[in-house]
Amino acid sequence: MVESGPEPVGGTRAFLPAVEGMRACAAMAVVVTHVALQTGHSGGITGRLLGRLDLAVAVFFALSGFLLWRGHAAAAHGLRARPATGPYLRSRFVRIVPAYLVTVIVVLTLLPDAHGSSLSVWLANLTLTQDYIPRALTPGLTQMWSLSVEMTFYLALPLLALTARWLPARARVPAIAAVALASFGWGYLPIPSVNGANPLNWAPAYASWFGTGMLLAEWMCRPLGWMHWLARRRVLLAVIAVTAYLIAASPLAMARHLTHATVEQFVVYTAMGAVIAGALLAPLVLDRPSARHRVLGSVPMVTLGRWSYGLFIWHLAALDMVFPVVGRYAFTGDFPIVLVLTSLFGFAIAAVSYALVEAPCRAALRRWEFRGNLPMLPLDSSATTASPPTPTRAA
Repeated sequence: MVESGPEPVGGTRAFLPAVEGMRACAAMAVVVTHVALQTGHSGGITGRLLGRLDLAVAVFFALSGFLLWRGHAAAAHGLRARPATGPYLRSRFVRIVPAYLVTVIVVLTLLPDAHGSSLSVWLANLTLTQDYIPRALTPGLTQMWSLSVEMTFYLALPLLALTARWLPARARVPAIAAVALASFGWGYLPIPSVNGANPLNWAPAYASWFGTGMLLAEWMCRPLGWMHWLARRRVLLAVIAVTAYLIAASPLAMARHLTHATVEQFVVYTAMGAVIAGALLAPLVLDRPSARHRVLGSVPMVTLGRWSYGLFIWHLAALDMVFPVVGRYAFTGDFPIVLVLTSLFGFAIAAVSYALVEAPCRAALRRWEFRGNLPMLPLDSSATTASPPTPTRAA
C-alpha cells in the first residue's frame, strides 16, 4: 500500500510546473540540433555534441509515458478510478491534431521545397502515418516522424492499460521493464525495409523511452524506496545524464556524418536515451512535494513549455524562413545568428498557434464534455481523484 498522509512524491500533483519547463528545454534542444545540421555545423566534437541533442525526443517520449500512464498506475494502487478511454482519446486528439493539421497544410502549400508534394505525401502527413509510408517525410515536416511514433503510443496505451489490469501491482514494474529491454532487439528482427520505409522509425523501437516514463509513474505510487532515494540525489543523476550523453555522442552510438548507424549503434543510442530521460525526469516527479525547481518551474519556463508543441511543429518552417533573412543557403554556416532568429520566429509562431488554435480547441472540448451537468470526472492523466475545473461558459 502507498503510505497515507502527505503525498510522498511531487509527481502526484495535477500540474507539474517543472515538467512543463523541461518540455520547453527539450523543444529548444530539438531546434538547436536541427539548426546545427542545416548550417553545416555538424563536424568534429562540437558537431557531435550538438547533433546528439536529438535525444530530446527521448525526453518527450518519457514525458508522454509518465503523464499518460500515471492515472492508470494510480488506479492500480487504489488512488483513483481507472481513466476512461473516451475522454482520453478525445483529449489526445484535440491536444495534437488541430495545430498539427494547420502546420501540415501551410507547409505543404507554401514551403518551396515541399510545394508540389504527391498525394501519398499529403495523405501520409495528414494522417500521421509518414513513418510507415515510403518516402513520406518531406522538407519542413521531417521532425514529425517522432509525432507519428507518439500517436502510435497514444492509440496503444488503452490496450496496454487493459493488459496490465491482469497483473498484480508488484508485477507491473518488472513487466514494463521487460518490454522496454526487449525493445532493444527490435532492430535485429528481419523486418524488410520496403522502398525506404525504415522500421527503426517505428514505435516499438522506442518502447524503452516510453517505458522509462511509465516506470516513473509506477514508482510514483509505491512506498519510498531506492528509486526515490536516487531521484533525490540531483548531482549524482546529473553525472549519470552527462555520462550517458557523452556515450551517445561517441562512435559507440553515433555514425559518421551522413552515414546510417548500425543496429548496434542504434541499441546504444536508445539505451542512453532512456538513461538520460530517466535521470532528467526522476528529480521532477519522484522528489518530495516540497522540492523546488526554481528555473524549470519559473513562470517564463512554464510559458515556454506551454508553447513548446507549437515550436516543435513549426521550427523547421521557421528555419526555412531565416535563411533568406540572413542571406545564406543551407549548410553554409552562421549557426549562432540562425539559431537566435529561428528560436525567435519559432516561438512567435508557436505563441500564435497556442492562442488561436491549441487553447481554443482544448477549451471547446472541455465545454462540450461538461455541458448538461455531466459528472465531474478526474482528468485522464491525474494521479488523484481531484476533479478538473469547470470550464467557463460563454455569456
